[in-house]
Amino acid sequence: MGTANFSLSVLEVFHCSSLLIAKDMLCSLSRVSNVFGAGLSFLLAMAILISQSGCRAQNCEQNSNCGLTRDLFSHKLEPPVDENRDNSTIFTVILDRLLDGYDNRLRPGLGADTVTEVETDIYVTSFGPVSDTDMEYTIDVFFRQSWSDERLKFVGPIKTLPLNNLLASKIWTPDTFFHNGKKSVAHNMTTPNKLLRLRDNGTLLYTMRLTIHAECPMQLEDFPMDVHACPLKFGSYAYTKSEVSYVWMNGKERSVEVAKDGSRLNQYDLMGHEADTQLIKSSTGDYVVMTTHFHLKRKIGYFVIQTYLPCIMTVILSQVSFWLNRESVPARTVFGVTTVLTMTTLSISARNSLPKVAYATAMDWFMAVCYAFVFSALIEFAAVNYFTKRSWAWDGKKAMQAQEYKIIKNNRKLPHVSKVCRFKRKEPVALSKKANNTYNIVGTTYTLNIAKDPGLATIAKSAAAPAKVARVEEKVLECKKTYNSVSKVDKLSRIVFPVLFFIFNLVYWATYVNREPVIKDANRPH
Repeated sequence: MGTANFSLSVLEVFHCSSLLIAKDMLCSLSRVSNVFGAGLSFLLAMAILISQSGCRAQNCEQNSNCGLTRDLFSHKLEPPVDENRDNSTIFTVILDRLLDGYDNRLRPGLGADTVTEVETDIYVTSFGPVSDTDMEYTIDVFFRQSWSDERLKFVGPIKTLPLNNLLASKIWTPDTFFHNGKKSVAHNMTTPNKLLRLRDNGTLLYTMRLTIHAECPMQLEDFPMDVHACPLKFGSYAYTKSEVSYVWMNGKERSVEVAKDGSRLNQYDLMGHEADTQLIKSSTGDYVVMTTHFHLKRKIGYFVIQTYLPCIMTVILSQVSFWLNRESVPARTVFGVTTVLTMTTLSISARNSLPKVAYATAMDWFMAVCYAFVFSALIEFAAVNYFTKRSWAWDGKKAMQAQEYKIIKNNRKLPHVSKVCRFKRKEPVALSKKANNTYNIVGTTYTLNIAKDPGLATIAKSAAAPAKVARVEEKVLECKKTYNSVSKVDKLSRIVFPVLFFIFNLVYWATYVNREPVIKDANRPH
């Protein structure tokens, strides 16, 4: 009986302190007391009393902590709410719960047979440069995508949860690729330039910075007065329109934005852009493709300075030869050959900055016409020079016949001169003899073959006196300068060539400069 009463008192003490361990120890005491006797039981009881006094000395709040301890050891305790807990701990718990059992291999809404709608947006930070030879351009963009995933809904103290880019590899993201991209680079300095935000309703915003080298098909018939529409096309690689659909986030008019200082173009002006949506059919299904066309217009100033003005000056230089005497063969030959070679060099240099297309551009037509003008000037001189030689030989023969006839008629022999001459009635002319049997007649010096012509002895005697000047009232020699005469072809060319070249320039520039630009894009849907 004493042992039983002692056990009851111990139970009351444990009930006050709410120590489950003491209760277990008491149960063990009641079992062991029958074996080891009252001595061992007394020692255990004293230990329990000391524990009870320690608990009271700590002033536990009258059974409140005792009840907490009882619940703790009875495995019925809920996690206590700590109002001062850091929010990061809460977010960690939320993310761990969201990713628990999440399969990033499955797109959102797969089980419900719904189409995943991806909203896109593009902000262009830098556009250019554009390569004409490779027909490609470079663009630097902030590429934004937004979609909804029901599996990522959460309830927390904030509506939007900013996340690190590392989480993007743990959730499903669209498999977007650029159809006309030759090379795309995702910037990773100093860390991957990616942004991921999660809203409490499961909507995600995924943004990354990309540099894209995309192809730009060009039609160069109007070069260098041409305009182009360089496309940027992107869409899903594996999901058809029945699985993933793309839409513009802010509509077609405002979903693509170009920074005001984003142009990096030297030869072009960025006139604007146009957003659109296409549907491409292939053997694996129908795919939605988002398309943005950037309208470019070429600046003509560089080509005017480097090509057009040199060509015009070369043509004008070739027409200067029409004003030279036709007997100036070396000078006119140099003009013709030099201008032809200059046009050839200009044509080759102008083609180096263009791709090797099979058709002629507007600049090619201009240079071809200029080349024709230059070459025609060279051919014109060849014709003039050819007919000039034949005319001199014929006129010389006729002049010699007339000279012989007049000599016989006057019964006197005249000296043979070095130039083709004819007789003409003149006023009395003063003759003055110079050294070496030469005579000066009106400023022209003639050499007389006196040794072979004894009929001129009287002239030699009269001219021997230095102070005596003979005046002859007769027909005097006057040279017929056939070479110095202006060709009729040259006279006609001086007018026809400049007028035709002026008309050509007027028609050319009026045609290409004033007409409305036509953007030719063979890849656009019809």
